[in-house]
Amino acid sequence: MERMRKIKRQLSLTLGRGGGGGGGERTLSDHQDVTSHSDSETGTIRPTSAGVKVRGSSSSVQSLFQSYSRRPRGLGRSLSSYLNHSSRLEIVHEDVKMSSDGENEPTSSSDDVQSPVRVRLRTKKISTEDINKRLSLPADIRLPDGYLEKCNVIGPALFEQPISRRLRRVSLSEIGFGKLETYIKLDKLGEGTYATVYKGRSKLTDNLVALKEIRLEHEEGAPCTAIREVSLLKDLKHANIVTLHDIIHTQKSLTLVFEYLDKDLKQYLDDCGNVIHMHNVQLFLFQLLRGLAYCHRRKVLHRDLKPQNLLINERGELKLADFGLARAKSIPTKTYSNEVVTLWYRPPDILLGSTDYSTHIDMWGVGCILYEMTTGRPLFPGSTVEEELHFIFKLLGTPTEESWPGISSNEEFVAANYPQYPPENLGDHTPRLGSNGVQLLSKFLQFEGKKRTSAAEAMTHCYFSNLGNRVCTLPDTTSIFSLPEIQLEREATRSADQVNNLSRRRSLLF
Repeated sequence: MERMRKIKRQLSLTLGRGGGGGGGERTLSDHQDVTSHSDSETGTIRPTSAGVKVRGSSSSVQSLFQSYSRRPRGLGRSLSSYLNHSSRLEIVHEDVKMSSDGENEPTSSSDDVQSPVRVRLRTKKISTEDINKRLSLPADIRLPDGYLEKCNVIGPALFEQPISRRLRRVSLSEIGFGKLETYIKLDKLGEGTYATVYKGRSKLTDNLVALKEIRLEHEEGAPCTAIREVSLLKDLKHANIVTLHDIIHTQKSLTLVFEYLDKDLKQYLDDCGNVIHMHNVQLFLFQLLRGLAYCHRRKVLHRDLKPQNLLINERGELKLADFGLARAKSIPTKTYSNEVVTLWYRPPDILLGSTDYSTHIDMWGVGCILYEMTTGRPLFPGSTVEEELHFIFKLLGTPTEESWPGISSNEEFVAANYPQYPPENLGDHTPRLGSNGVQLLSKFLQFEGKKRTSAAEAMTHCYFSNLGNRVCTLPDTTSIFSLPEIQLEREATRSADQVNNLSRRRSLLF
């Protein structure tokens, strides 16, 4: 209040001296509304680069300076000298209201404009979506009670910093990953030499999962197949490759948590009486090739393709599974084992002892699986290596130097002294496949690995022309069933009597 009075007095004296008398001279007291108005903001005088800027809420300020327009020189000089004393002039913010007595009025909550000086930066709260994105978690995950509040207490500044591997592991452990109690075992699905597979449920997402429990021997530790599977699947993210959700390591076991799919291709064949709809055969084959092409682009060899390792869900999505024999391979070498691939799906060059192979090792198995989907029976069901080669040569013809250069120098082939079989027509064995399908099948079943078609090339074969072009341009993590034109056909189901008869026949055979 006292400050405002001093400003009035000095302006009045200054303007009086500049006017020098006369009928046109007025004092500031004649214009009290400049500094005192019941419902307006206090006038603000600010120096600018263009001169003097006068701001008020009424026309009184303009009339004041118009009245002294006859003496601009004296007025300008006096105001400039006054404004130069910046230490004596108090800055009044534009949003601060003054009452008639010169005191600050409290700002109402309904004001639209807020002072930039008084605005406080509001801290953005961390959401579940932020945590999911930062830790690469599924969208349907349910965070533990209090975890979100804890992250907000830590603060966004720390949260927005790049995350290290150690910090990510700690965060995932706090959420519940890597802990057995996070998953509930429901049913036992199967048991093998090293592992037992259970159907389970995740408490984090309430979704079904497959729990592959690998027993750990005290001296031997984790099997190399489990280590390979984990190391490869962590980096393989594709719609046609099974997803590894979690890894749980205890003293007695190593548990791998996979996404759950309803059945494998072998079970699918059994359920439909070994007669799959040919449109579905086409869809399954394309998805198999799509997943393999992704692996082969990354120099990963599956090396164990068979119907039991191809999982299918209710939607019809097919996914490659069981990467226990898979290997990462950058260039062809002769250091790999030939004890790979289940016997019925093993190519002839590997059966004859070759260790010089690359991605083409998987393509022979694709041909065998295509034949099995079409006919409902395995193509080469040998019980020994010699019998397996005998079945192959009987259908495709015994190889010669013309059909397989260098075969005459293979010691195992020469020692076996196979009969000279002529090649048979594949179309006679697969009447449901059609000419385009038979042509593609023959490209898979080539003696020499380098002559077999690749997965990427096979996807563009005319056999798949009716699927359209868009299936070849989808992102890696997008299912082909996201396209409206791609639909799985309904299969003919078998009656309970047929299932029981099949079970009785199997009990007699095994």
